[in-house]
Amino acid sequence: MHADIEIAQSCTLQPISRVAEKLGLGEENLEHYGKYMAKLRLPPEKPGEKRGKLILVTAINPTSAGEGKTTTSIGLADALNKLGRKTVLALREPSLGPVFGLKGGATGGGWAQIAPMEDINLHFTGDFHAISAANNLLAAMVDNHIYQGNELGIDRVVWRRCVDMNDRQLRSLQTGIGGRLNGVPREEHFDITVATETMAVFCLAEDLADLKRRLGRMIVGYTRERKPVTAHDLKAEGAMAALFKQAMLPNLVQTLEGNPAIVHGGPFANIAHGCNSVSATRSALRLGDYCVTEAGFGADLGAEKFLDIKCRMAGLWPDAAVVVATVRALKLHGGAEGDLSVEDLSALERGLPNLLHHIRTLQDTFGLPVVVALNQFVSDTPAEIEAVKKACGEFGVEVALSQVWEKGGAGGLEAAQKVIEQVENGRENDAAFRFAYDSKTPLREKLLAVTKRVYGGAEVVFTPQAEEDLQTLEELGFGDLPVCIAKTQYSLSDDPKKLGEPKDFTLTVRSLRVSAGAGFVVALTGEIMTMPGLPKRPAAENIDISDDGRIFGLF
Repeated sequence: MHADIEIAQSCTLQPISRVAEKLGLGEENLEHYGKYMAKLRLPPEKPGEKRGKLILVTAINPTSAGEGKTTTSIGLADALNKLGRKTVLALREPSLGPVFGLKGGATGGGWAQIAPMEDINLHFTGDFHAISAANNLLAAMVDNHIYQGNELGIDRVVWRRCVDMNDRQLRSLQTGIGGRLNGVPREEHFDITVATETMAVFCLAEDLADLKRRLGRMIVGYTRERKPVTAHDLKAEGAMAALFKQAMLPNLVQTLEGNPAIVHGGPFANIAHGCNSVSATRSALRLGDYCVTEAGFGADLGAEKFLDIKCRMAGLWPDAAVVVATVRALKLHGGAEGDLSVEDLSALERGLPNLLHHIRTLQDTFGLPVVVALNQFVSDTPAEIEAVKKACGEFGVEVALSQVWEKGGAGGLEAAQKVIEQVENGRENDAAFRFAYDSKTPLREKLLAVTKRVYGGAEVVFTPQAEEDLQTLEELGFGDLPVCIAKTQYSLSDDPKKLGEPKDFTLTVRSLRVSAGAGFVVALTGEIMTMPGLPKRPAAENIDISDDGRIFGLF
């Protein structure tokens, strides 16, 4: 049995109603999903209502195993609560694709976990099932409309079906074959649920009314005259929104230390915008003095999209950013090969520019105060740790050792104290916070701004397909939308082999598509797939359940 699930199953959880009491909530605010999970039903937010401080946790470009960003976020929230700051976590829901694929679960690790981890990692409260069902309902209505005579004149279908599983076999297939009764033959594609526009709309919608408007704006296809056809044209948004009735309510769970965590939504960060729902973040800010939230992967992906898309749309601003780093990832960025647990100061020093790049981006491009949380492993040597501290100190940034996997909140006190110092002794951050680009600049300039000011590249080139897409989107009036760049998480560039801090590279955009409901334009670069595949040895091989219902092998 894996240590993480052993630890989680050994802990005694509090009834969720008791966790809610810490936030001043009663039974009228809860819709129970068993003893330890509940949906939150809060009254409407009042104008001028006091909000807590928003702490964004991001990271350097990771190894394939990840660098413990979720674990650090959970431990930091526990530590802030230990220091007397009423803190609420706001995290993404795990996708079944990674759970059964390469990375495993997404509920933290060791003594810094949210619970019940088995339920959260598997079906949870059914939100992702609702998203998949709504997405596929629209797909069915599109094909049925074409089959029934195609009154709207749909010539090219762009809406895709989805499933929340890594299944490369579904990336491209032929459907509607076998005779007229089986539909109209055409090529079809599946996305993983967390890469769909339906997920993005779910996470960015303010409420059910806003959700319905956004769903109605989603483009499902184009006529021969290149006129977009929307879900509203198919009269689909009402039925889709009905499937979201319960899903739109944020989910309340707890850390292993009994502190509140709101877990809701979960778009991929290398494909979509990579952060939990607006309603979850706002709920956490209303209920706590501090809200700790995370953005997916490195600061070049998750943090940029959190800031340029989510904060722009929702009127949010972070009060500080925490960058999670590990010695092993820095050595990988420095060209180390083989066992990353072996001391290698030269590789570490060559890899440090990756961390320093993310610090500069958050400080200089976005105007945020930064704390580095060095997620400590037993193999880290004093010399390696000192090298990280010295390099960051030259930028005026403090490094806190994070030992939350081993010690829970007690292992995050140093990081929590440094965050408090930045937030409570610093400036009013909303005055200094800024975006990487202005929303009114053309799409081409937005992509160039992110490439230069966030990635550190020199230029952007467009394939012929991307040039055609760009012209079409601007003609249709989508030029003012933010950009959501789909690229590898392993490099600042669009080439996963360019580690460290690549200089003066060219970002190649191979295609563009609009997510009109979500309100952004997706730029696809590199070999990013919207439907991942399983690795040679998927995590699913190690997951099982005993005859008495005890799950093991989940991590």
